[in-house]
Amino acid sequence: PRRPLQFDDETLRDGLQSPAVSDPPLAAKIELLELMDRLGIHTANLGLPGAGGRPREDILSLAQHIAKNRLKIGANVACRTVVSDIEPVAEMTQRAGMPIEVCAFIGSSYIRQYAEDWTLDRMLDNTRKALTFARDHDLPVMYVTEDTTRARPETIEALYSLAIELGARRLCVCDTVGHATPQGARAVVRFVRALADKHDKTIGVDWHGHRDRDLGIANCLAAIEAGADRVHGTALGVGERAGNAPMDLLLVNCRLQGWIDNDLSAMPAY
Repeated sequence: PRRPLQFDDETLRDGLQSPAVSDPPLAAKIELLELMDRLGIHTANLGLPGAGGRPREDILSLAQHIAKNRLKIGANVACRTVVSDIEPVAEMTQRAGMPIEVCAFIGSSYIRQYAEDWTLDRMLDNTRKALTFARDHDLPVMYVTEDTTRARPETIEALYSLAIELGARRLCVCDTVGHATPQGARAVVRFVRALADKHDKTIGVDWHGHRDRDLGIANCLAAIEAGADRVHGTALGVGERAGNAPMDLLLVNCRLQGWIDNDLSAMPAY
């Protein structure tokens, strides 16, 4: 990797969307969070504030636990690219006493545009309103294009360019339905890395992949080689449909590649 490699754990958000799991009690979520911290994982997605009261309460409690116990792991949350989803994060940040990254997502493929009856102008307008709110409230933003691997290049370029102009510090490339091959993952990440560098070389690029074709780990490695500096996974690969890239195998493979020097002694507990 050309820059330090980071890991984002999605177990407490995407992992809970698996058909085979149930939403655990707060104590179990805290235990998972502490294990992530022991493994040296850099950030954890704590949930979806727009899902309602209990998810918001758990997100706040988890963020407060990080701050109170001075864990090294950072926090982020998934928000639709609408102001109403991002508004609660501003309050949570104040109450938790720590920054919470907003992962603002919007569908980007022509398939999603057709299904939702979205135009590119509408997508850009939603992005402008949501990210302006986040910028005005000093919230760090990772801008996420869902289904990036099936989106048209001109759509990706328009959405990411606007997000960068509005202060997004990270761009997340998503293989939302596990569609990509390693060659495809490498190509789209290389495209986005070049786009980010054209605006600001300090902007990070994330890769978020699923394993519907059982290529989750292979795609992660290809994305890293192409310029992704943060990759996402979940405990044992639990997640929506067939699941996400498994964080345990992702850490092992990156360690064997010599890309990280994490102490994996806590892996059995995880």
